[in-house]
Amino acid sequence: MTRKLENIQSVTHPAFTHMDVDEFLNSMLERVSEVLAVDTAVVLLLDKPGRLLVATAARGIEEEVSQAAHVPLGRGFAGRVAAERRPIHIPDVPSADLFNPLLVRKGLRSLLGVPLIGGGTLVGVMHIGTLDPRRFTADEEEFLQIAAAQTALAVQSLLSHAERAGALELQRSLIPSTLPDIPGVEMAARYRPGQAIVGGDWYDVFTLPSGHIGIVMGDVAGHGFPAAVIMGRMRSALRAYALETADPAEVLHRLNRKMMHFEPDATATVLYAVCDPRLDRVRVSSAGHPPPVLALPDSPARALDLDFDVLIGLDEVIPRRTTTVALPPGALLCFYTDGLIERRDNSLLDGIDRLCEAAYAGPPEDVTAAVMADLIGKEPAQDDVAVLLMRRTLP
Repeated sequence: MTRKLENIQSVTHPAFTHMDVDEFLNSMLERVSEVLAVDTAVVLLLDKPGRLLVATAARGIEEEVSQAAHVPLGRGFAGRVAAERRPIHIPDVPSADLFNPLLVRKGLRSLLGVPLIGGGTLVGVMHIGTLDPRRFTADEEEFLQIAAAQTALAVQSLLSHAERAGALELQRSLIPSTLPDIPGVEMAARYRPGQAIVGGDWYDVFTLPSGHIGIVMGDVAGHGFPAAVIMGRMRSALRAYALETADPAEVLHRLNRKMMHFEPDATATVLYAVCDPRLDRVRVSSAGHPPPVLALPDSPARALDLDFDVLIGLDEVIPRRTTTVALPPGALLCFYTDGLIERRDNSLLDGIDRLCEAAYAGPPEDVTAAVMADLIGKEPAQDDVAVLLMRRTLP
């Protein structure tokens, strides 16, 4: 019993928690191989679509990883372990129906595989093998299951942390580090990622060859790295379509057509505005995005009365519309994502009303500070917050 406890402790050592995924898996497989005295040990992780098990770490059969070996769920040895979610022992590999030929070429004679399950979710498979025939004992099987359970939980935690960090880095890389210097226009912006999750919020400002100014606010449904990737693709596509037409509705129509064909599962709210070179008017089209707030000198701020069209990714038939708004000297426009105004205990309309009370036709940096102080304050908001203010300067 003492030996058994020592073996269990060897795969539950707290030092494992301070590694990245690859380091953790390699260390875990090393300990498993030593304790069970096996020739090979492999971890295959389930891919995002949940259709393939991909070799991620290996000991004694490293070519599984270097050759990008994968097994369809439900097929072969590892595929069966995953699909049936139970340990499977193959005492005679040469006579078994295996999907992965590397296991046979390696000369393995016996295999034992167990599923990686964390919190009821299938993460992957861990299996071990020997070059000599071997029947694994109940204690050995129990030990491998304990190692697999520890591995599943650790991998889920490590991947979640790595994904959030990667999503945050990608998102920040796609948001302008500096706003363009445009004569006659003052701008300020803030972006704060959510504390709980990283979403797909973004803003963009660019000048076009015609002298028009393009302004974008978008919010991709979902969170984490997938949402950030979709956001990056949408940003690039919208910029490309903005070069082809100055009509915001047409730009969003083309963006929607592209997303529905190439990213059929993605949805997003997007607002695209185009300011004329003379800066006296702005044309706006909204794909389900909250309306900008307009503040005029000596007048209370108000939300623009826009035509709201369907979200990007939901329909390709319904026409999209553009609303034209006058922008006199001194006027300020506030664009934002719903993280600024949405709260559990209040409606979006209440949030927009609060924003209108906080916004005014002043220097954008000062107004941005006032808006963030009044609507965010010390609140640890869970969602991303993006705010962009543009003011036409006084003559």
